[in-house]
Amino acid sequence: MDSITYRAYSGEHELPHIISLVQGELSEPYVVYTYRYFLHQWPHLSFLAYAQGVQHPVGVIVCKQSPHRERHLRGYIAMLSVDKGYRKRGIASALVRHSISVMQANGAQEIALETEYDNAPALALYTSLGFVPEKRLHRFYLNGKDAFRLVLPLSGGAGI
Repeated sequence: MDSITYRAYSGEHELPHIISLVQGELSEPYVVYTYRYFLHQWPHLSFLAYAQGVQHPVGVIVCKQSPHRERHLRGYIAMLSVDKGYRKRGIASALVRHSISVMQANGAQEIALETEYDNAPALALYTSLGFVPEKRLHRFYLNGKDAFRLVLPLSGGAGI
C-alpha cells in the first residue's frame, strides 16, 4: 500500500489539481471562482493528500469557518474528494478528521456539510465520524438530486 502524506494547501499552483480531483469525482460543477472563494479566504482549512511517488494530490478537502446566525462559529466542509484509485485507504477519513481538529482548535462549535441523499459511502463516512442529518434539502443540486445537511456538534468551541 502506498504511503500517504497530508499537507495544507499552499497556493494557487495547486488549484488545477484540486479542480481536476473535484470535477472528476463530484457531481456538482463549480466555476474557478468558487474554489478561489474558499481557498483564498480560508487556505488554512484546506488539505491535500499525496501518495508516495505521485506528483498530484490523490485527495483534497476544502473547508471554511464563519459565524452562524451570530451565535457561534460554524465550520463547513465544502468539498471532499478522493481519486477512485485511492479509495478505501482511510484518506477521506483522515482529511475530515484533520479538518475537524483544525476547525475546533480555531473555535468552531459545530461543522456542517451537504451530500447527495443517495451517496451511501459519504453518508457512512460522515455518520461514522459523528455527523447527524439535520435536514433533507429537496432538489439542492443542479442535477436535481436532493441533499442531506449533516452537522457535527463540537464541544469546547468558543462562542462569538
